[in-house]
Amino acid sequence: MAISRLLLHFILLLLLRAFALLPTQAAARSGHNPSGTDDGNHGSFSRNLLEDKPRITEEMVHGYMSNSELEIAVHTFGSRCPNISRIYSSKFVYWRTVLLFLQWVIEISDKPGKKEAEPAFKFIGNVHGDEPVGREILMHLANWLCDNYLKDPLATLIVENMHLHILPTMNPDGFALRWRGNANNVDLNRDFPDQFFSVNNDINYRQPETRAIMNWVKQEHFTASASLHGGALVANYPWDGTRDKRYPIYGGMQDWNYIHGGCFELTLEISDTKWPKAAELPVIWEHNRMSMLKIVASLIKSGIHGRIFAANTGRPIPGSVMIKGIDSKVRASNTYGDYHRMLAPGEKYEAVVASMEGFRPKATHIVLEQEAVSLDFILDPDGADGQMELLRNDCGCRCDNELFHVLEAHLWLYLLVMFVLLTFYLLFKRRTASRLLTYRHSPRRPIAV
Repeated sequence: MAISRLLLHFILLLLLRAFALLPTQAAARSGHNPSGTDDGNHGSFSRNLLEDKPRITEEMVHGYMSNSELEIAVHTFGSRCPNISRIYSSKFVYWRTVLLFLQWVIEISDKPGKKEAEPAFKFIGNVHGDEPVGREILMHLANWLCDNYLKDPLATLIVENMHLHILPTMNPDGFALRWRGNANNVDLNRDFPDQFFSVNNDINYRQPETRAIMNWVKQEHFTASASLHGGALVANYPWDGTRDKRYPIYGGMQDWNYIHGGCFELTLEISDTKWPKAAELPVIWEHNRMSMLKIVASLIKSGIHGRIFAANTGRPIPGSVMIKGIDSKVRASNTYGDYHRMLAPGEKYEAVVASMEGFRPKATHIVLEQEAVSLDFILDPDGADGQMELLRNDCGCRCDNELFHVLEAHLWLYLLVMFVLLTFYLLFKRRTASRLLTYRHSPRRPIAV
């Protein structure tokens, strides 16, 4: 009986431990709105679109790929260029939109799907449903890289030295419904957590498309990105959410990427009308082709690149790098400890600082000419804390928000062990009860006195 009680207590401890590993919903979120007040009761209304829906005619849509046609085009590309591409969605359920469309991504690299100490860039199109130019142009980009790999030096440079991820449509629901927002009529480019607008930090109103992007950024190690829009000819960069800007945007994807993902994002308006005639799309692609290719190639040709190692083991560690005078840091990857920092060429940078919890930071200065600079760091452990960080990394645990994946795996492992132990406990109880019943009904022998 004492053994059965001990086993039951052990199962209960495992159950409590499993649920203790579940991450909190609103971890690593902070901010306040510009007025300094908390407007949490307004929920998602600040993100909902109130204006009239635009009238988009069949004539305007004619010649553009439908969502099903775009999905076929993506998979056709994967079949045509299997050596340098991978087509994927995600293990996250959030990759399905409100109307249950899947958001498919094209990865282009000479080693697609493999982790490497190389920079990664992402393109996102069709953030707003009524701005479809980006989804068409991004398919032109993917096909051009496939057709020109090993023929054109720029295409070859991109394919062999980085990982390019292309999401042609972030908002297939809005495209199908022919309006700006998603199926819930929410502007997805106002739906991200914001450093100044605390209403957006409420996870209960987060749209599935937004959650997909946030999980994607945590899953991958992006250096830079660009989202493609229509209706103007503008290139925009952080910050969107600022009081001294003529057209401030709160809850934008651009600022969230920069703050929480260490990913420098551009917002590119590439056509002066939202729905140009389909016959004009090849011309728009040609007008933007070299600019898009050079933006991607700039990750390789400029900035500083390197890895961070622990001095006492020689193993890579996922530290971070900051530049004096720039209020943003980039994180090294968990796998190889590689970092990639975009910087303006022709400048002298007085302090480039690598750091990680449990290690002593290290700083140096560089003169960045027109070419990229390679700069590795070797950090010394700072006492017992440093040893603990090394142990965590040796176990393969994540050291940032990507911890969710490891915790999820641990949770299922705990539940499996608990199920096995519970089965043994029930069998033990059943066998004990059976023996007791047999003993009670067995004939008693007389005891000699």
